[in-house]
Formats: sequence, structure tokens, C-alpha cells
Amino acid sequence: MSALFIGMIAGAIGTGYFIYGKRQQRYVPMLAGLMLGIYPFFTNNALLLILIGAALMAAPFMIDY
Repeated sequence: MSALFIGMIAGAIGTGYFIYGKRQQRYVPMLAGLMLGIYPFFTNNALLLILIGAALMAAPFMIDY
């Protein structure tokens, strides 16, 4: 049940990142948003979901193209 909730939160944040990246024509936030929407389908462990999600959410701030 927690994995489903975390996946929904990650997907919502990923949608925001994707829309922001598309409007600003920046590929790193757009790719991070796409990955935030896709990765919960392949992971069931709640801790792993949180760690991967945190890394993907931090990527646009760490990688500046």
C-alpha cells in the first residue's frame, strides 16, 4: 500500500517537472519528470522508491544544462 502511495506522489511531481521542462525547453527536468513517472512501475520496495525518487528530484538542480 505504501509503494502505491509513493508512486502516486512521484508521478504527480514528475508531471510537474515534465511540464516545466517542456515549457522552458530544458531537457534535464523533462527527462527527470519522465523517469519519475515511469520508475514506480519497476520497483516495489518502499525504501528504494524513496531513494530513487529523491535522486531524480535532485537531478535538475545538480545537473545544469
